[in-house]
Amino acid sequence: MNYKILFILAISLILGACQTKTDQTSNNESPEIQSKIWDLNQAKAWGDENGWLRGANFNPSTAINQLETWQTESFDEETIDRELGWAADIGLNCMRVYLHHVAWEVDKEGFKTRMNKYLEIADSHGIKTIFVFFDDCWNPTYQAGRQPDPLPGIHNSGWVRDPGDLLQEQPALMETLEQYVMDILKTFNKDERIVLWDLYNEPGNSGYGNASMELLKNVFEWGWKVRPSQPLSVGVWNFGLSDLNKFQIENSDIITYHNYSGPEDHQAAIDTLKRYNRPMVCTEYMARRNNSLFQNIMPILAKAYIGAINWGLVSGKSNTKYAWSEPIPDGSDPELWFHEIFHPDGTPYKQEEVDLIKSLTLGD
Repeated sequence: MNYKILFILAISLILGACQTKTDQTSNNESPEIQSKIWDLNQAKAWGDENGWLRGANFNPSTAINQLETWQTESFDEETIDRELGWAADIGLNCMRVYLHHVAWEVDKEGFKTRMNKYLEIADSHGIKTIFVFFDDCWNPTYQAGRQPDPLPGIHNSGWVRDPGDLLQEQPALMETLEQYVMDILKTFNKDERIVLWDLYNEPGNSGYGNASMELLKNVFEWGWKVRPSQPLSVGVWNFGLSDLNKFQIENSDIITYHNYSGPEDHQAAIDTLKRYNRPMVCTEYMARRNNSLFQNIMPILAKAYIGAINWGLVSGKSNTKYAWSEPIPDGSDPELWFHEIFHPDGTPYKQEEVDLIKSLTLGD
């Protein structure tokens, strides 16, 4: 069974339904409903203002997960500054950065202060930021404080979901999550250094499926209560999650998506998604083992003016140079890195990749 083709067909059906709904309701919806989601003119204006976004999913190499990134005892300004400098040197102008509600819960004001410090550093390098609130990927449980050491050779051995299984065990957590999202959005709702709020990474992953729908719907509602100056979006990523996909596409101000396939399948996904007539950002791509490469994907995204946010900037504690489900227990270097652009000392993994990126971002 060709799952990539099924994904494209499923998205086509979803988009068709969404477009029909738009055609039928555009003249009849109440102003309150219309004000929730950007109209096409607002979305286009955002795209024109921000130009071609290109960058990486960024976690400093000294942090194993979101908590180690943001907790006061491990927030690493020096590494963030150094590594974002390397990104700027090759013409990257946008980073996608994950948050975590526990870091906020433990130290609300300090967390926001550290977010602001990160934004100051990124802005000093000419880099805008996409912040991500929730995530259904990797380890289901977590705790504040010292984070575990990486397990040798295992991709994302210490990355944690947010809120993960805890929401199923403690339904009252939903109130805390609302306070968290509202506080962050109200604090930064007019901050021009933030280009997009990615409300929920890969809802339904880790076997959750439609169990993630309640939080997905709630986080959009919380976003609409604030209605920040920046767009709200949740990216589509799995053809099988049709209910979630439909809701995500219908309610996002701009279209975001993940694709780790080769150029033919990636182009087909673009051709399908562009029918929604909104600016697009690919918020995850580039997995060398899967033939999703800078050389064959980034030029496609540049030509189509689609944001190009690859997974990984600098090899480090996240271990994402190792491929999914292909551990190397002795921790030796994989023959082919899965993700990442730079070694920890700033030298490129592949100089020809960096040359290609610079030719697209900085010109010849």
